Amino acid sequence: MGNVTLDQWRALIAVIEQGGYARAAEHLSKSQSTVSYAIGQLEEILGLALFRIQGRRAIATAAGEVLYRRARHLLAEAEAMEEAARRLGQRIEPQVRVAADMLVAGQHILEALTQFAEDYPHTRVEVLESVLSGTEDALVQKQVNMAVIPRVPAGFMGDFIYSTVLVGVAAPDHPLMQLGRSLSYEDLHHYRQMVVRDSGVHRRYSAGWQEAEQRWTLSHIQTSQAAVLRGLGYAWLPLDYVAKDLAEGRLVRLPVTAGAERVVPLYLVYAERDLAGPATRRLGEILLTELPRLAAEI
Repeated sequence: MGNVTLDQWRALIAVIEQGGYARAAEHLSKSQSTVSYAIGQLEEILGLALFRIQGRRAIATAAGEVLYRRARHLLAEAEAMEEAARRLGQRIEPQVRVAADMLVAGQHILEALTQFAEDYPHTRVEVLESVLSGTEDALVQKQVNMAVIPRVPAGFMGDFIYSTVLVGVAAPDHPLMQLGRSLSYEDLHHYRQMVVRDSGVHRRYSAGWQEAEQRWTLSHIQTSQAAVLRGLGYAWLPLDYVAKDLAEGRLVRLPVTAGAERVVPLYLVYAERDLAGPATRRLGEILLTELPRLAAEI
């Protein structure tokens, strides 16, 4: 009895997913006879009937369904190993992709990238600016090499970078500021709040919403900041964004009785730390050292 090959498992998967030998052959760019022979050899090696023919369709048997599910995992692992070997063989990766939660000001990310460009001038960089679960999704789905993220997803390990501070702010002439006293939760409830939309596919989080009667949901922190500057509502915004506006009087802090500031830790998390190339690791080192320094200068 011979050993089952990856090509035979691919044939099994294709016939089940495509619903027949002809479509499987087209999907795999092989002849129908080649696919039929691969399935025949697989059944002979395993001593199992994997399909029954119903009209023009090949229907998987119970054994075929079980092996199909396992074969998908097997092929995924094999492809991951091939990708790992390919990346380990590269001396310097041509591109680094990073997801940065918008809690970190864009100019701080650019400062770090400016330093990175001096070390790796020929490496392309792709930055995904995301919010809440959008950053997590990009990391978990391996769309990026690393992420600056406020939550470390299950199954990952992260290095603490620094804690950013969100402050409640409004324009000086906003009605809330005309009350002339400390503000309660009930006070906030009756005025419009600016909230930044979770950019994840399933939008799992809605951090910071005060359940205001009126809520404007925006896609970028800078848009929320601009709306608050216009007096259209209040918001909790990162101090990295609003420090200058506060210093120059364009914004004022909300005199709330509790929760005036919210501290959010930020972490650097690699999608696959062991497989990170030299450029990816260097960018990670820069982010770990530069982001805290830049935040401290606020």
